[in-house]
Amino acid sequence: MKYNRAKTLVILTPGFPADENDSTCVPPRQIFVRALKQLHPELNIIVLALQYPFFSKTYQWHGVQVISFGGLNKGRVHNLFATFRVWATLLRLNKTYCIIGSLSFWLGKCSWLGSKFAAKHHFKHYSWILGQDAKPGNKYVARIKPQGASLIALSDFIRREFTKNYGILPRQLVPVGIDTSLFSPSAAERDIDILGAGSLIPLKQYDVFLEIIALLKPDFPNIKATICGDGAQMGHLKHLIKELGITANVTLTGRLSNKEVLAHMQRAKIFLHTANYEGFGTVCLEALYAGTKVVSFVKPMDVAIKNWHIATDKAQMLQLLKEMMQETNLVHEPVLPYSANDIAEMVFKLYC
Repeated sequence: MKYNRAKTLVILTPGFPADENDSTCVPPRQIFVRALKQLHPELNIIVLALQYPFFSKTYQWHGVQVISFGGLNKGRVHNLFATFRVWATLLRLNKTYCIIGSLSFWLGKCSWLGSKFAAKHHFKHYSWILGQDAKPGNKYVARIKPQGASLIALSDFIRREFTKNYGILPRQLVPVGIDTSLFSPSAAERDIDILGAGSLIPLKQYDVFLEIIALLKPDFPNIKATICGDGAQMGHLKHLIKELGITANVTLTGRLSNKEVLAHMQRAKIFLHTANYEGFGTVCLEALYAGTKVVSFVKPMDVAIKNWHIATDKAQMLQLLKEMMQETNLVHEPVLPYSANDIAEMVFKLYC
């Protein structure tokens, strides 16, 4: 017999905020969970965080119970023991609550555990494919053998990538949404010409970002560009800035809170996203709502999104930016393709 009849959704994720002030850990996922709880306070949401935070603890986060396992990447024996702990926790939750289903972020270890447990205990499980898990070489696809009906694709781009690589068409399509309440209502001076934001890793191609700024400088000698973020390539990018002669034109802010990044977006005229692979860049949606023009290589959705411009190569990206920089009266209107509430409701209906 269940001790608690409250309808419960179990979410399995590699990482989740360590506390309510941790705004930089998977911001799109935490925004989704918070929106789901606010829309459906009657729904009991329990999050199992397998890798981050790096401590084992049960705690409350905006009315959501979070159980962290302190990381699963500490050696084979530890990983095996930790996996048993997650499974034992799922057994306990299933005895205690009325579980209506489970949801995993990314198709990986979380998805493997969640889908196996759901199949054994006869409730729904969905795996949300969010980015690089759609690339070739994901060993969990063969281990899970998912049906298309159990898969959620973050974008049309991800749906095509996964289908091409694994021959399975994700039946559900649920994009990313943003929380408009996080933006300042006051208008800021647009004193940043071109902004970038994200982890400083090779995938994001910030070397291309800097090369484009250097190519724009002869026509716009006072161009001001900023990159918000930290990562392994910080030293490399600092060296490249000096090498390209754009020290006076580019600022690297380092790690910022999500609120600080949004404030920078509201100061920017153009948001430049040079990643060569992206499931659906939340930063691009945030930049759109902040009123910037967005330029990127990857087109996430088949439908065009207002003020989001797609470049097929570096030359076209440079040309688009030149044309925007030459405009004297850029209109900075907020654009909201998808809200966090819309996305939360789409996922909730999958379990109804």
